Amino acid sequence: MAPKAEDSGSKSNHGMQYHGHRLKNLLRPDGRRVLVAASPEEHTTLLKTLAELEPDGSFDICLHGSPEHLEAVREIHSHHEQKRDELRRTHADFYQEFENVHFQLEALANEMHYLTEQAVSLDANFSKFGYDAHLRTRELEPPASSMSRGSSVHGPRDWDAERRKGRSLKLWKRPVVRQYLHKGLIWRSSELQEVASFELFVDLLYVGIIAIIGDQAVEHPTGSGLLQFTIVFSIGWKIWSDLQIITSWLDDIIQRLSVMFVMACLIGFTLNIVEAFETTYTMMIAFYATQRMFQSAYLLWISYLIPMIRGFMVAQVIIAVTGSAVWTAGIHVDYPARLAPIWIALLLDMVGQIVLVVVVRRAQRPRTGIGPMFRKWFEFHPSLNIEHKTKRTNAFVTLVFGYSVIGLFYQNKAAYGINGFFGKAVLGLIQAFCFNWLYFEIDGWNIHTHAIRRHVLSSVIWITIHLPFIMSYVLAGASLSRLVVAHDCQDAEVEKLSGNSAVLSEEEIPRGLRWFYCAGLGVALLSMSVISYTHVHKKFDGQRVTKRSRLGLRVAVALIMICLPLAESLSSLQLISTSTGLVVLVLIFDLYGCTFVGESFVRDGRKCKYWADCPRKRRRALEEAVKSGGVVKVEELADDEKGYVPAP
Repeated sequence: MAPKAEDSGSKSNHGMQYHGHRLKNLLRPDGRRVLVAASPEEHTTLLKTLAELEPDGSFDICLHGSPEHLEAVREIHSHHEQKRDELRRTHADFYQEFENVHFQLEALANEMHYLTEQAVSLDANFSKFGYDAHLRTRELEPPASSMSRGSSVHGPRDWDAERRKGRSLKLWKRPVVRQYLHKGLIWRSSELQEVASFELFVDLLYVGIIAIIGDQAVEHPTGSGLLQFTIVFSIGWKIWSDLQIITSWLDDIIQRLSVMFVMACLIGFTLNIVEAFETTYTMMIAFYATQRMFQSAYLLWISYLIPMIRGFMVAQVIIAVTGSAVWTAGIHVDYPARLAPIWIALLLDMVGQIVLVVVVRRAQRPRTGIGPMFRKWFEFHPSLNIEHKTKRTNAFVTLVFGYSVIGLFYQNKAAYGINGFFGKAVLGLIQAFCFNWLYFEIDGWNIHTHAIRRHVLSSVIWITIHLPFIMSYVLAGASLSRLVVAHDCQDAEVEKLSGNSAVLSEEEIPRGLRWFYCAGLGVALLSMSVISYTHVHKKFDGQRVTKRSRLGLRVAVALIMICLPLAESLSSLQLISTSTGLVVLVLIFDLYGCTFVGESFVRDGRKCKYWADCPRKRRRALEEAVKSGGVVKVEELADDEKGYVPAP
């Protein structure tokens, strides 16, 4: 069928046909039509078709964006401007009233569009992390469309004008609280908070920090080594958590400079880790306390600039200063008596902020016995951005998984390198891949309500449990790097190794290294079970295995892993293969449990079917064509009948 030259149902009062946001049919002041072709092919087709339908040639055809198209638009625009000026002269009162009404309608349309964008943003957040009736969004700055009287968010964009709308870089701008809690409602920016590039830069620094802490732990696989590993890793985790929280709360340029200073302190802290409990403990704690005091000064400055959150910022400073004082006091105490102030300071640093959040939330409830002055002091306080927190945590977990994979590399010397060392490295790779699959694809899939949004208790558990999860997996990954190069099994001779790998290779695995590896994997799997349990996952009828049953198997496997070192006769290859087999078992059981009982594992046995919504005459013609063995062209049906849609 030839395309129609006009479509009377799609014309406006000015004789212009719309196609999305693009004018396809214009009308000159003299009544001559101008048709706009989107491509040269369409231009040729329209020219041939209209030449047959309208031999008189009462039309013009131009290519979109061509000089002829621009000239026609300018001519019509000038014509309508003249008509507008004439109406203003002849009917000034009515014209002014119409302009006011038009302005009000456009302002309301912009407001409706803004509210719709907010709804879409919240819907996307609710779909991923769960619904929260107490969540609200706000704009940090008024939208540009509402500042201009003649602008419209629905009209075509002037790209030449956009080029002149660049924004200048400010060396300093007043800090902005991205989200805060007030009277039970969470107010947050409507814009999605992305992970900044400098945050990823900090993570790169932590690659080296994790490697140093892990390697130092497996150098001395004893109870004392585990204790020192726990202390040092907890301090490093606290620095990372502080940076992540501050970048989630606030946004200003001084924040970037503060991050750079903290990174300098972090380097100083890392350089003193190895001999921390021998000669460099004072220097290590000095760098840690320095960054804590620097962040306290930064928060005090923020409390001065933003009085709204002053109470919460001052409370944060008090916690940090108190912890730093205890750390400083521990410098003057000899080991092992030094452990007492260390654990007190760690408790203040790790639990102090959680206690503060619980107290503040309780203070905002009526009739809690807390005075009105205290309630007013904490009426506003910054809240956690769930997108930013989950992305930063996921990035750090990925970094830890990557560290365990890097530890698998060794230097081969044999001409034929398929041996016991290679087998252990591949098994370790499978193990890390399964952990990554479980954490991101199984536990992070099909979430109805995220733990952070579910409840305060589940949020605290989810945030806190990541420390033992990451710490234990780093310990297991560092131990795995030594097990891979051990030459205590068949087809794993030390002569086949080269460089530092041969130096680190051991004929007999230390007992402590076995416990580090197996208990590390077991505690990591237990922690992952708790993390998964804090979420509320979606359910569906016909699920093969429930979530509780799947987590029950995880706990049982984790306990078996923790007890594996009791079998001292197992070689490094047997130990790695057994633990990898258990992890694969957990993954397979989880994958099996998440399937539907009515579906086949291999393929869907049902035949592929299509459905179509078409008129009765068309349906009869299709049925007759199928019965007679004729060929049905789906492309023609799609062009003729817009309602035809193939079923999935």
